[in-house]
Amino acid sequence: MEYNHLPSTHFLAQPRPDPFQSHAAGIVDTTTLAAHDFDVDTRTGFMPPQPPLKRLPSAWEPWESSLDAAISQRLQLAEAVEKMELEQRFVETEKSRGWRSHVAQMPCLTIEGLKVSERALRRAHHVLAWLLHFYIHTISPSDPLVIPRPLSIPLLQVSAELQLPPVVTYSDDVLYNWDYKELRDDSKQDMLPTIDNIRCQTTFTGTKDEEEFYLSAARIELRGTEVLELMRLTMDETFVGDEIAVRRITGYLERMAIVIQELRGLLLDMKKTIDPEFFYERLRPWFRGLDEDPWHKGRTWVFEGRDEVEGWTTIEEVSGASAGQSSLIQAFDIYLDIDVDSPPTSHMPHPSGKSFPERMRAYMPRHHRAFLNHLRANPRPLRAFVLNAVEEGCDAPILEAYNGALKAVKEFRDAHMIIVTLFIIGPARRSQKREAATLGKSIEKEIGGESTKETKRMENAFKANEKESLKGTGGTDLVKFLKGLRDLTARGYLPQ
Repeated sequence: MEYNHLPSTHFLAQPRPDPFQSHAAGIVDTTTLAAHDFDVDTRTGFMPPQPPLKRLPSAWEPWESSLDAAISQRLQLAEAVEKMELEQRFVETEKSRGWRSHVAQMPCLTIEGLKVSERALRRAHHVLAWLLHFYIHTISPSDPLVIPRPLSIPLLQVSAELQLPPVVTYSDDVLYNWDYKELRDDSKQDMLPTIDNIRCQTTFTGTKDEEEFYLSAARIELRGTEVLELMRLTMDETFVGDEIAVRRITGYLERMAIVIQELRGLLLDMKKTIDPEFFYERLRPWFRGLDEDPWHKGRTWVFEGRDEVEGWTTIEEVSGASAGQSSLIQAFDIYLDIDVDSPPTSHMPHPSGKSFPERMRAYMPRHHRAFLNHLRANPRPLRAFVLNAVEEGCDAPILEAYNGALKAVKEFRDAHMIIVTLFIIGPARRSQKREAATLGKSIEKEIGGESTKETKRMENAFKANEKESLKGTGGTDLVKFLKGLRDLTARGYLPQ
């Protein structure tokens, strides 16, 4: 084995003060981003080490108060309102219409004062994107989807600053949507977020189920920090390349497999805390973007004044928040050299020609995208290093350890399929059966109660549309995509 004393490949950022809140020790300052600084904390990974801002300064209070109003009034999804009894439907329709009228009359605020702080821009994107989803998803199917200037212009401007799409993203829901549980102020000094001490800042429904949905992902992010550190250690050792390095990497890979198995357990814990029917019927529709929302099929989102915002004359896509936007999960694939951008993972044709994972990277915080690019550019890929070690006749069981890490990722994806089946596929099929039965009864009633070919035809139509409706909030075919990704991971095993 050869030695190569190149500089260490440290990519986990050390904590530094934040200019927007200088007393908040432990926050990574991304305003002076160095080549090695990717806003990935040594202690919390992609999660910030201290809570995101709870509220913007008073100059932007109209945004904050409008979001408060949407949450306190318990605005309802338009598709849910359509199913209500006439009187209740009228009440909910007028309530949401009044709220949207208020949003349309907000002052068109400048974002100049927010540009000095990454944390303030994140909070602004969080608030404005949530306002957008409340606005869009409470509009009746008979009304145009027009986002008024006081909302659309600052959202597009903030999104341009952060290099994010103008839509709720995984980072809005998870990474920058938490605070500590209620504790005495003095007990929060120097505290870090853990899987047990955090709660959510913002929810659409005000329910424990929704909070648990976001926290489940946050716990995986926090526990996954150890995997990121193991990646760093491994990359350092590949630059040394001697037999001691091979043995150490073997140990790191064995430990990584154990941690990923723990992440699998955290993912499956969702079954204990979240009701699948609630998730499918009442929560998931809030996340939808334009390109996977059947409720708004045939209509586009019109951002008033978007031609006035530099960089937003066109918007290629507006997908909703998705687990595919987690930088942690994509880091696993890049580190282990799983080619997730290959055609088998791109089961939903897209005008951009990009694979689903590649598209989802556009929804990640820009510094985290840079981190993934840095990881991908590693001049000594792990897979090639393992193969070389085997060819050199190294005694360490590095090949078994590498395959063990791949197996852990594959089993994590198996668990993801279990969750998707429980929370999306099952409820979707039950919902379609209920709709088919209701429609059949309605047709029979109209023609005098006789069983007809028309009833059977409509039932078959629902079955034919079943696969088309089972799409993720990122716009991809859930079953085909997840199976393809899982099988691609399994095919990565090295022969023994």
